[in-house]
Amino acid sequence: MSDTISSPVPYRQIRGLYDDETITVYQAFAREIAVPAARTGSLACAPFSLDCMTWVKPSFLWMMYRSGWATKPQQEHVLAIRISRTGFEKALAHAVLSHFEEGTYPDHATWEAMRDADPVRVQWDPERDLSLQPLGWRCLQLGLARWATREYVHEWVVGVEDITERVRAVYELLRGGRRAEALVSLPFERAYPLSPTLSRRLGTSG
Repeated sequence: MSDTISSPVPYRQIRGLYDDETITVYQAFAREIAVPAARTGSLACAPFSLDCMTWVKPSFLWMMYRSGWATKPQQEHVLAIRISRTGFEKALAHAVLSHFEEGTYPDHATWEAMRDADPVRVQWDPERDLSLQPLGWRCLQLGLARWATREYVHEWVVGVEDITERVRAVYELLRGGRRAEALVSLPFERAYPLSPTLSRRLGTSG
């Protein structure tokens, strides 16, 4: 990731793989969720639960960090999930930082009221490089609950692909010291455009 970006990246910025209509987010699951989801193109099947918060990540390398290149228990399959930009931005419009932050919210009571009213959580975590070491800027994690989870599953998702074999192929390139080949195998992620209103709500830096 750091190898591909020549200019400084703002401290907090949403970067991802997107086109005019969709953005790709990543989730890692056990086989019993991932296989039917990829087969049907939908998460609307057991044992995926609509009652729990589900976290999506637009950053491929952060997902690799979280899942250990699809090796951690219950995260052996990585899904690339294309969702509508309309749905993604609806989630952002109802997102609240997981923790109170001065400057983003006028006071703690305002943050608490927003947190209780809105079902989407934002965490800004250190982006990762190919070696999964932290970089100097942050990437987005988006936690969906309540109606946001239901809309994500039933309305926003437009495609589900199991990319586990691709993930493992990139990991094998790295293990073999073929970093340049691994680098060109990564998804092309770029800054996602946000309105000033969404930028203020999310506490972005650009």
